[in-house]
Amino acid sequence: MFKVPALIGIAGLLACLGVAQAQQAADPRLAAATQSFSALPEAERKAIQSDLIWTGHLNSAATGSFGPLTFRAVNGFKAGRGQPDGQLTPAERQELARLARTAREAAGFAVITDQPTGVRIGIPQKLLPKREATAAGGSRWQSADGRITLDVSAAPASEPLQALFERAIAVNPNVQRKVTYKLLQPNFFVVAGETPTGRFFRRQALGPSGLRGFSVGYDKTLAPTFDKVVTAIADSFEPFPSGSAPAPTPVPGAPAVTAAPTQPASERFGVGLVVGKDLVLTARAAVDPCKGLKVGARPAKLRLQDQASGLALLDVPGLASGSVPGLRDAAPAGREAVVVLAYDGTAAGRIAVALPGEVASDAVLAPLQPGGAGSPVFDRHGRLAGLVTANPPDKALIAGVAPQRNHAIAGVAQLRAMLEKADLKASAAAAAGELSTGAIAEAAGKSVVPVSCAL
Repeated sequence: MFKVPALIGIAGLLACLGVAQAQQAADPRLAAATQSFSALPEAERKAIQSDLIWTGHLNSAATGSFGPLTFRAVNGFKAGRGQPDGQLTPAERQELARLARTAREAAGFAVITDQPTGVRIGIPQKLLPKREATAAGGSRWQSADGRITLDVSAAPASEPLQALFERAIAVNPNVQRKVTYKLLQPNFFVVAGETPTGRFFRRQALGPSGLRGFSVGYDKTLAPTFDKVVTAIADSFEPFPSGSAPAPTPVPGAPAVTAAPTQPASERFGVGLVVGKDLVLTARAAVDPCKGLKVGARPAKLRLQDQASGLALLDVPGLASGSVPGLRDAAPAGREAVVVLAYDGTAAGRIAVALPGEVASDAVLAPLQPGGAGSPVFDRHGRLAGLVTANPPDKALIAGVAPQRNHAIAGVAQLRAMLEKADLKASAAAAAGELSTGAIAEAAGKSVVPVSCAL
């Protein structure tokens, strides 16, 4: 049985994620549990996973999606209570909720918007009652005995993210420090590890307003009880939040915290590909229905849409001309490596990102977040291989990092047919040498544009 070792904690679950997904075999118990879980309302699915985090059985995010990690977590909770079928009886669900509520209340956990930095994050206020401003303009929470420290920071992007990352993982011969996990992406990095006496986890994100991040360090002897709290903190972290945070629960004796005011969603976001003069190809899910459309800062109008393929074409007056990227002459093979060009973030500032992925049948496995509908998919030779047609339904983070998830795509034949409806000719592109992610982004990135839909 696959198990996440306690030693690797938060960082290790990231590395294990791909293994867990690959192990979704034809287990009838898993299939039945998945069907039962998926029938629940989304809020209840996430609540169950959040409760499993707090009981120490789940080292993952509360996404509402069921898989081997949640299956094992449920069975871990059920050990000694019932059959290991991955499903909770009403009595077991009540007991799980009770135990999780007790753990949350013991920690005084509340998701807040930190006013000095703008970061949204969960704070265990009873465990970290000491709060102060840092010299760098951030916020620090500490335990009464100083054995746990949580820092939240914000700063201008004065140097490349890669330089910060390399400094974070650099070996210092004068410091006994071991990095157990490291990940660098275009807009964030994660570093985790341990010292002879402690553990640490750090995430730094780059956005239009600069750098925002958090780091937590704690005594290794506290790991049995504090690891789950770190998972909850990391799961709650949003460097550039939109909307509102849940109202924080007052904790006697803890510093007062405030949450952002409630704001109803007024926009939906997507991605488009410039395919001709004043013409953008995108996903129907990104633009229908809308009261108003924009591509970048330019007003746009829906020209036509196709329900079967999930594609749409937009007229964008004044948009620079674009040529149709060369199409593959056949659909990608299963599990073929691809690159998805997307936009991440919110209305306050969306940034272009190049994401690694794999094509499987009519879907792409990639770390897309809400707003990813319309993202074009390129093979490793730089040829257009598909376009994402389903908008990810929820924000999913594991320790602050977007996991790989399957997203529906329109394939080569559907793209060609849609372009022909607009009298555009899509030429087939021959396979050349394999390109790096950066080379693909450089070649096609100027044709990828952000789309916004006023609701």
